Amino acid sequence: MSDELVPADPWSPLRAYTAARIALGRSGGSLPTRAQLDYRLAHARARDAVLAEFDAEALAAKLRVLGEPVRVVESAARDRAEFLQHPNLGRRLADASRAALTGSAETAPRCALAIIVSDGLSTLAVTTQAEPLLATLLPLLRGDGWSLTPVIVARHARVALQDEIGEILRAQISLILIGERPGLGNADSLGAYFTYAPAPGRTDADRNCISNIRTGGLAPAKAADKLHALLTQARQLKVSGVALKDETALGDNTPEKPALEAGEGSKPL
Repeated sequence: MSDELVPADPWSPLRAYTAARIALGRSGGSLPTRAQLDYRLAHARARDAVLAEFDAEALAAKLRVLGEPVRVVESAARDRAEFLQHPNLGRRLADASRAALTGSAETAPRCALAIIVSDGLSTLAVTTQAEPLLATLLPLLRGDGWSLTPVIVARHARVALQDEIGEILRAQISLILIGERPGLGNADSLGAYFTYAPAPGRTDADRNCISNIRTGGLAPAKAADKLHALLTQARQLKVSGVALKDETALGDNTPEKPALEAGEGSKPL
C-alpha cells in the first residue's frame, strides 16, 4: 500500500516535542509490535534501576577525586529488598553509622552544608548523575566560602535521612542527591532535596526539590548552577521549603525535548 493511501495521524508532529508515548499507531485493536517492545524495554530498564545493587564504596572513590573527604554510612535497611519493602528503615541511620557520625561530629567545627549522596530508588541515576553535578557544584560553593562537612555516601537511603545526618553533623543546611523513582520515560533521573536547619521530624513542606536531573532533562551542570543559587538564598534568608521561592532565571535550562516524567521525582521517597 502506498503512503498516499495511509491516513495521516494528526498527533504525529507532536512526537517531535515530547518523549511521551503518543501517536503510536495501532494494529487492529492493539499497539504495533515496535511500540509493545519499546514499552517492555522501558519497563525492564526501570526495574533494573530499582533493583540494582549499589556499590557505595566505588562511588565514594570517584567522589574523592573531586577534592572533598567522603564517608560511607548505612541506613537501617540491611539490604536492597528490605529497603524496598520497609521505606521507614531508609529514613534513619543504622546504629553503627549513627554512633560513628556522632563521635566524629563532637570534635568537628559546625559547617554550613552537609552533602549526602544515595541510591534511593534508582541506583543508575546516582552512579550516572551525582559525580558530574558535584564536579560543578563544589567549586561554586568553595568560591563562596561555604564550609562543608565530609560528603556522605549513604547506602539505601530515603530523602528524610538527610534530616538525621544534618542534625548529627550540626550543618546549617543538608542536601541529598538521590535516585528518583524511575518512570517509563527514563530510569536515570536524579533528585536534589535540601533543608534548612535539618532535624528529624521535618516534612516535605520544609524541603526544596530539583528533579529530573539527567541528560535529556535538566543537565547536571545546569542543575548545579540552580542549586547553588537556591542554597545561597536559603542561607541568606534562613528558610527552605514553601517559605523559599525560586527566583532564579530559567535561562536555557529547558531541554530541547521535554522529558516525559519531568516532575516525577518530586514525589516523596
